[in-house]
Amino acid sequence: MGRAGTVGAVSGTSDLRIGVGVLGCGNVGSALVNLVAEQGPAIAERTGLILDVVKVAVRSASRDRDVTLADGVLTTDAAAVVNDPQVDVVVELIGGIEPARELVAGALKQGKPVVTGNKELLANYGAELYAAADAAGVDLLFEAAVAGGIPLIRALRESLAAEPVRRVMGIVNGTTNFILSQMSESGADYHDALADAQSLGYAERDPTADVEGFDAAAKASIIATVAFGARVLAGSVYREGISAVSPADIAHAHRLGYVVKLLAIAEQVGGAPGKPELAVRVHPAMVPADHPLASVRDSFNAVFVEGEAVGELMLYGRGAGGRPTASAVLGDLIDAAGNRCRGTWTPIGDLAEAVVCPIDDLESEYYINMEVLDRPGVLAAVAGVFGRHGVSIRSMEQEGLGDQARLVFITHEATERAVQATLGELRDLEAVRGVPGLLRVVGR
Repeated sequence: MGRAGTVGAVSGTSDLRIGVGVLGCGNVGSALVNLVAEQGPAIAERTGLILDVVKVAVRSASRDRDVTLADGVLTTDAAAVVNDPQVDVVVELIGGIEPARELVAGALKQGKPVVTGNKELLANYGAELYAAADAAGVDLLFEAAVAGGIPLIRALRESLAAEPVRRVMGIVNGTTNFILSQMSESGADYHDALADAQSLGYAERDPTADVEGFDAAAKASIIATVAFGARVLAGSVYREGISAVSPADIAHAHRLGYVVKLLAIAEQVGGAPGKPELAVRVHPAMVPADHPLASVRDSFNAVFVEGEAVGELMLYGRGAGGRPTASAVLGDLIDAAGNRCRGTWTPIGDLAEAVVCPIDDLESEYYINMEVLDRPGVLAAVAGVFGRHGVSIRSMEQEGLGDQARLVFITHEATERAVQATLGELRDLEAVRGVPGLLRVVGR
């Protein structure tokens, strides 16, 4: 391991050089290399570790990058980085499933710790990679995979390791939070707010992964796995995006004392020891205006943790961006390097078999916005449908629209199954012109 020094160097008695191999040198990878150079002296002074970036793998060696590398460091052969005997710790920042999965598994098999920011990989193959890391007795650390620069995973794995966590709920996608903030604050419609996000670099040209909730769902699966010690795959996370949220929904929410946010939620709803029943989902929701998450605006992220003993905690900060994310990667890199020197690691532990509760069985309050003909008997007919499905109405507003009316309901808690059945029957009523808005109410 490394090329000089002793294990005692970790406590500051002498210096230990650690060879670092980086896979990928995009926004985060280049920011990491620059941070290692900038912070290297301070890291050495505090830990005795000298982080030496000896290899960086890229897809194209001719592309301009905002980073200065010594001759011979850059390569297009990612496998050569993993196999290089001068590389002690591998940092994977290329994203996607393959070849990342093969490269990470190969590094772990060689007994090399891995730091990754790859949410897609961990959301789909995390369990097997965690097991491979434990079998090899090395770290697999992934702080940057969920909330950029926010130290959420370390808090869940270490600070809250003995805390019975009840629920983790948060804003984990900066693109959608920026769009919803624009819609809330300037009255922009969805398409205009998305265009603003793209022009500022917050959204990709193809924004599907963000706006349809795929990115947040992958993060929710990782959060659930770590918070509850149970395997949760991305495919088992219920997912809705924000593309159907209208300015009318935003306005109604404000008038009723709520803010609309895209939330990732993971909570334990039942089960037995060793087989917890979890509810894991991503969807837009109405959050009370006085809830801490309601004030999180622009592209920031925040995660709200509820535990039995600790009560309520919230972590807030930049959830994306090269330097904030690279900061999280660097923190993991220092931990992995130090643990390697000490011959130890931070295991994730045995993962239980989770039962993921279907969305139909979950209970929530609901906001329902519907348009009907404005004539006698319609409200009674609508109320009758709610009653037949056991959905109790907490509040109702009516707004005239010429010969039509808009009805806005907030329900008491009801199951998703009952609410969807209610909506199905409502849409069949001759007097109902549409049900354009449905949001779950969370955090009351």
